[in-house]
Amino acid sequence: MTSAAQKLIMITGVSTGFGKAFSAAAIAAGHRVVGTVRSEAAGSVFEASGEGRAFARMLDITDYDAIAPTVAEIEAEIGPIDVLINNAGYGHEGLFEESALDELRRQFEVNVFGTVAVTKAVLPYMRARRRGHIITVTSIGGLVTFPGLSFYHGSKFALEGIFESLAQEVRGLGIAVTNVAPGAFRTDWAGRSMIRSERMIGDYDQLFEPIRQARLDRSGRQQGDPEKAAQAVLKAIGAEPPPLHLLLGQDAVPGVRQKLAALGNEIDAWEAVSLSVSFDD
Repeated sequence: MTSAAQKLIMITGVSTGFGKAFSAAAIAAGHRVVGTVRSEAAGSVFEASGEGRAFARMLDITDYDAIAPTVAEIEAEIGPIDVLINNAGYGHEGLFEESALDELRRQFEVNVFGTVAVTKAVLPYMRARRRGHIITVTSIGGLVTFPGLSFYHGSKFALEGIFESLAQEVRGLGIAVTNVAPGAFRTDWAGRSMIRSERMIGDYDQLFEPIRQARLDRSGRQQGDPEKAAQAVLKAIGAEPPPLHLLLGQDAVPGVRQKLAALGNEIDAWEAVSLSVSFDD
């Protein structure tokens, strides 16, 4: 593992949470950061705290037509984007049966389509230079599941699959891909940043009400430290080669190990059936 030279890092959603922590750590490490914000006030705050190395750009990642021109402007006026950190997104909490299709559509528009659109705008520049690093904040929720987060899990599982496949496509072009999967961190994700569907069906009360209340109670008291997560991401940026998957958090590692063990056990239990479906000739 080696330390990275100064880079230009583009981070989506730098006003709060991981985006704010990532940008602060990158600037402190000597990098320049272009951060996307959704208000001029947020942009002013971001640039004022950036020691001359922070550049704000107004961008809603669901305004798909605005993304490519914004990236072109960054490349022309600030410099080549060395690292893209896809951070912008939000969580939707709601039981599958109680959540509206419009809520699913919005979850994917932001978490999946917006993230993909930004990456598609940046990728041609990286490909032409034969270098770059695309980092996407997925979630432990893109690898394991919990009740009441089905739409959110769907969006994060989608990101895991899309960017794992992209990694295979661009590996020979000098471009690295890293999926960062945090567990529970002390951000606004489970607080004001989460959209919650209304409860309607009593059959789910016994299962879900304790889960929802526990998530609310833990908000702001999670074990994960966003500033330490930012340092971990900087290590990945400076690594050669960087990891394809980077789990973050003391809940993330055992949670994914447990999922893999359960999957392995189920494969073993059903192996004979799984292998019985081929032609005999």
